[in-house]
Amino acid sequence: MLWSCDNKKAKDKDGGTAEIENTDLVASGTYTGTAKEVDPEEQEIYVETADGKILELYFNETTKLTKGGTDVPFGELKKGNSLEVTVENNGNSLKPIEVKILD
Repeated sequence: MLWSCDNKKAKDKDGGTAEIENTDLVASGTYTGTAKEVDPEEQEIYVETADGKILELYFNETTKLTKGGTDVPFGELKKGNSLEVTVENNGNSLKPIEVKILD
């Protein structure tokens, strides 16, 4: 199943983060991709998957973030990082269960 949402973010003219349109909802599972945007203030990332889908992920207190098998803070995430994300589809949003920084 695949849905599309209309609320992605991109850099606006002032260098802040602006809404990006047409994010995708995918089935629960694990996906690989690249961090397209990272928003530390919102604890949010956009991941472009290997097949071109854009996933909007809001971190919460239960989201596990690792690099090299070690837990790391959200600040370790950078635009362009290769990622493996495990998500749960909640009907109208994706809950990030685990995000692994691969590089």
